[in-house]
Amino acid sequence: MVAEKDIDAADWVEQDLLTKQEAGERLAEEIVRVRARLGEFRAGAGDVAAMTMVARRLAAMEAIRDSLQTASSGD
Repeated sequence: MVAEKDIDAADWVEQDLLTKQEAGERLAEEIVRVRARLGEFRAGAGDVAAMTMVARRLAAMEAIRDSLQTASSGD
């Protein structure tokens, strides 16, 4: 039985990482979805605890998005 050659770590690094721009784009898409979900919670008489968690998630994602934008503008 022939042992398979392991892929060098350097080869994986480039394949597994998103650029900050790609991460920002994906994050922006998710923010749109979460805002819509939060709007649904606010429009109905939904679970207050769930609505609070969604609002916290949205705030965290927006903060990360803002930090990505700040980091990319500094490049």
